Amino acid sequence: MTAKTDPTASSAEASSPPGVESPGAPLITTQRKPRFAIFIATAGGLGYFPKAPGTLGSLAGVLVSLLPWWIFVIATAATGGLTTGEWASRTRFDPFLISQCILLVLIAAMGTWASNRVSAYWREKDPQRVIIDEVSGQHLALLLGCGVPAAFKAVEHVWTSPLPLGLVAFAAPLNWKYLLLGFILFRVFDIWKPFPARQAESLPGGWGIMADDWIAGIYAAIGLWLARAAGL
Repeated sequence: MTAKTDPTASSAEASSPPGVESPGAPLITTQRKPRFAIFIATAGGLGYFPKAPGTLGSLAGVLVSLLPWWIFVIATAATGGLTTGEWASRTRFDPFLISQCILLVLIAAMGTWASNRVSAYWREKDPQRVIIDEVSGQHLALLLGCGVPAAFKAVEHVWTSPLPLGLVAFAAPLNWKYLLLGFILFRVFDIWKPFPARQAESLPGGWGIMADDWIAGIYAAIGLWLARAAGL
């Protein structure tokens, strides 16, 4: 039986000088294309966008941060269920914060696995098309930057305020100022890569792809938290 080969790999290898590997070729010509891993690593194909794919990944991270709140809003509108204030008064746990934490762990784990698979397949250390790291880092920045309370400030019950764009917790709204500032801060730190973000890139496989964006997300979260604490 003849083994299946990737035609793109054959053409890439044919165009390379003898003894020089093409960086876009799969690691093994008989290896099946990891389609699901590529789908995850490229954030559903956004990574193939020719202009600023990393920025698109960050915007996808913003949307992930808004997802739990808008699922609640749509479900409540469709079913006539409890309002946010009624839900907050009846429950002893914070479903928005729990949902965000689950999303954080899920995206980080799947992103590490997927980016490791596709970087090996494409024979690239950190392929530009892989943007799940930006999605994860941006989500982390908004979750920590808005979800960690400024303890010395009075807690505002957001369900008595105008409808926010999103919630990471019952008392932590994601308004347009937080979203914009968190987005800008993350992009700055992701490009700058302050210590130890650049050093984290040397980690093996998917860890090296993801870890530097997590560190950038932590830096951005600190900046966002300080802005909130200052009264933004």
